[in-house]
Amino acid sequence: MSRTESQAVAGVGADTAGGERLRRWRMVLGGGEGDGTGCVLGGRDAAMDAALGALYGGGTGTGRKGAGERSAGLGGSAPNVARWLGDIRTYFPASVVQVMQRDAIERLGLSALLLEPEMLEAVEPDVHLVGTLLSLNKAMPETTKETARAVVRKVVEQLEKKLAARTRATLTGALDRSARISRPRHHDIDWDRTIRANLKNYLPEYRTVVPERLVGYGRAAQSVKKEVILCIDQSGSMAASVVYASVFGAVLASMRSIATRLVVFDTAVVDLTDQLDDPVDVLFGTQLGGGTDINRALAYCQSKITRPADTVVVLISDLYEGGIRNEMLKRVAAMKAAGVEFVTLLALSDEGAPAYDHEHAAALAALGAPAFACTPDLFPDVMAAALEKRPLPMP
Repeated sequence: MSRTESQAVAGVGADTAGGERLRRWRMVLGGGEGDGTGCVLGGRDAAMDAALGALYGGGTGTGRKGAGERSAGLGGSAPNVARWLGDIRTYFPASVVQVMQRDAIERLGLSALLLEPEMLEAVEPDVHLVGTLLSLNKAMPETTKETARAVVRKVVEQLEKKLAARTRATLTGALDRSARISRPRHHDIDWDRTIRANLKNYLPEYRTVVPERLVGYGRAAQSVKKEVILCIDQSGSMAASVVYASVFGAVLASMRSIATRLVVFDTAVVDLTDQLDDPVDVLFGTQLGGGTDINRALAYCQSKITRPADTVVVLISDLYEGGIRNEMLKRVAAMKAAGVEFVTLLALSDEGAPAYDHEHAAALAALGAPAFACTPDLFPDVMAAALEKRPLPMP
């Protein structure tokens, strides 16, 4: 367990009395002869220490050796793990529980146990858990699939509640502004731009600006104004991005003024557009893992473009290409030359930039399609800028 994670659990750094500080350091250091605190835990503290020790203690048992020394191990027993999951939800806040669950899956190889319904019912759902479940989709027994779908749906609904309203509002504004007109109706006048455009007509004696030219925008009609193609790399490292992109795809598809297509790929290409009304169906239609052929995916997307000047293609990939590199770059160049707005996201998640192919990223930047990682909160602004054909707000 990293020091940062330990501090999150034990609250180290608070200005507390000496005894309380020793107790917290004892929780961080884990006991044993080397911790130097001399502090013995009891009650709730001892139970918390046992839960931490089962994951981070490095041993092979299933309990504690004593009140002052942390031992470890969840073993391969589903009852033991289910009990431990219940314990950590009792003792720690949800954000810490999610970190510990993720560490348990990675450190102790507990993925197989997630195929059991009782295990899934015990976990705290989050984006990373959804990614793990999707990677296990093919191995999942029928008895577990309904429980897994319920877990995934809970996370998807939480994300939609958080992201949908702002995304629709931001993109509706962008669509309105993209239809600028020179003779707007009064309620469509962009007063800020109008005043700036007519500052030369300022009359000092009247302390006013005489607007010779009005600047405004027409309201976007209900017909389709823009087309968006989300092209998503479904290799294992992109799991969180696949989850967020599926949710955003469903939100975009709900807007009448945007025709949305969602394509996922590894070495094959799958068009999941007809499932966009339910992002859970989209997610279970993906196949995390496998190779990558970006060129083939872009070839498919290119074949679906009918109005290049009104189309935004969003490639979400770490750019590790297993296909034909030069062909991939030629396709991007051709789409941009035709008027397509091309956006390259190395990740769509809260985790920052992943490992990615720097050479391909530099080549895309040279074509005017810089690659960068994007958080879910920033994505609506990136899409708004692309729809309006203005510089992207890169972090």
